[in-house]
Amino acid sequence: MAPLADFLLAHAPLPSIPYYLTSYVPGETPLSTTPAVLLTLVSYLAVVFSVQALMQNQKPHKLTFLFQAHNLFLSIGSLLLLVLMLEEMLPRIWHNGIYHAMCHQESWTHRMEFYYMINYYFKYLELADTVFLAFKKKPLAFLHVFHHSATALLCYGQLNGRTSISWVVIGLNLAVHVLMYYYYYATAGGAKIWWKEYLTMMQITQFVVDLFVVYVGTYMHFAATYYDGIVPHMGNCSGSEQAAIFGCVLLTSYLGLFINFYFQTYKKPEKRGKLQVNGNGMGNGALNGNGHKME
Repeated sequence: MAPLADFLLAHAPLPSIPYYLTSYVPGETPLSTTPAVLLTLVSYLAVVFSVQALMQNQKPHKLTFLFQAHNLFLSIGSLLLLVLMLEEMLPRIWHNGIYHAMCHQESWTHRMEFYYMINYYFKYLELADTVFLAFKKKPLAFLHVFHHSATALLCYGQLNGRTSISWVVIGLNLAVHVLMYYYYYATAGGAKIWWKEYLTMMQITQFVVDLFVVYVGTYMHFAATYYDGIVPHMGNCSGSEQAAIFGCVLLTSYLGLFINFYFQTYKKPEKRGKLQVNGNGMGNGALNGNGHKME
């Protein structure tokens, strides 16, 4: 039973939508070929750095309404997609166990494939985060630009590799994004929210769990496929080897980058020494209340 999905299907005109928009068909589904994906991501980088160059001699644009609408849509959309995925997967966990739900090829259902596609397209919408930063004249940190572009590649690779374990990684990411995009929506409207540091800690925890799951799944696949009877395993974990290895490498890099960001942002030692005070009573080098943040 999937009440929310059934309700949406009853009120959405899905029968009139082409098959390749509800199922992933390489070469027919939008952004389902490597050249199209790479061209889109290169265009993203070109747009971002072009805006950054054009804004050098301009005043920052707040774009508050657009920025809030963007973040609110992604927060609500992430929550809706998370609920849809959970109501599809929780019964499988209940009836068959967590390992079966993560690794059996039956977990790659038609509905889950459609949800993965929606999540994949969300990654392209999230690229607008960086465009907003450029218009606001905020620093474009390597972590931000790399994470946004590489995650689109990650989702593309998992769709092609049909990795059954994808729902765990995507579900955790959606849960974090519900809070993260709400945070940016609220703070753009002037709200003072105290838990930004804990949001970064949630992201780090997400990647730790991600890595445990994908490393276990990758080990099980190679053990069952190439070393059956030699090393212990719980059965094959469905999905292509290329997608599994790419996921392991990329998620490992994310964990390292986010840990570094956390310590650089929240645990950096304060510089000691006497601050000179300027004519406005503000110590030189002190934040003015509009300090840049990682978005």
